[in-house]
Amino acid sequence: MTPEQYVQQKAAASGSSFYYAFLFLPKPRRAAITAFYAFCREVDDVVDDMVDPGVAHTKLAWWQGEVTQAYAGKPSHPVMKALMPLAAAYAIEERHLQAVIEGCLMDLQQTRYLDYPNLQRYCHLVAGVVGEVAARIFGQTQAETTAYAHKMGQAFQLTNIIRDVGEDAMRGRIYLPIDELQKFDLKAHEILNRINSERFVALMKFQAARAHTLYDEAYAMLPPADRRSQKPGLMMASIYRTLLREIEADNFQVLNQRVSLTPLRKFWLAWRVQALGRV
Repeated sequence: MTPEQYVQQKAAASGSSFYYAFLFLPKPRRAAITAFYAFCREVDDVVDDMVDPGVAHTKLAWWQGEVTQAYAGKPSHPVMKALMPLAAAYAIEERHLQAVIEGCLMDLQQTRYLDYPNLQRYCHLVAGVVGEVAARIFGQTQAETTAYAHKMGQAFQLTNIIRDVGEDAMRGRIYLPIDELQKFDLKAHEILNRINSERFVALMKFQAARAHTLYDEAYAMLPPADRRSQKPGLMMASIYRTLLREIEADNFQVLNQRVSLTPLRKFWLAWRVQALGRV
């Protein structure tokens, strides 16, 4: 299997909303975003599949070294072999990849976030930086587009947090800020034991409103000159925000089930943005 085949398989197997946006890109850009996304999946899987935190830490430390070696011209992993020939053309820097790994390391070091500013730092590393790199690959021409990409990444990550509350609880993780749990008189053990309540729904409505605000702010920050080039990101925004609205319509039944969109619906939402420019 070639490095290019490896990253294609990694991206397609994830079933992520990102994959549907990639389909509409020209071949060189599609190759770059697929390789970058495969890298993100590799390091994120280290945390998601973790059995022993020590082993996971060792694996992420290996990835830190692999990224440094790759930018020194010596990649060894198929993902880095696929990514490195494209990195310079799309201004993908070592600091971007190391930031994503740093975000994954945060998952090994803490399972709670005291307040929203602390959570924002995590979201910046695992999603904001990813958005920045994606915007470059998509064809960013305006400096202001970076701020849009960071804001949109935050919106995506908060949507993920809302969707995955139950799954994260089974891993002993709570990404909802502690001070906001207190504001809604919700105890951590209620989340960890996946106990639904009116107080939980009220907290989730608060989180969803914040996510919608982030989406709106991100749209407003996108320079008109880059609107066409950033269509793949807008496709992902359409898919993610539709998912958020589905969760809201289901009254936040996220503690004991995972709300998702069908592949056909994801493709249709992506196509609608591509063809009609509608988000």
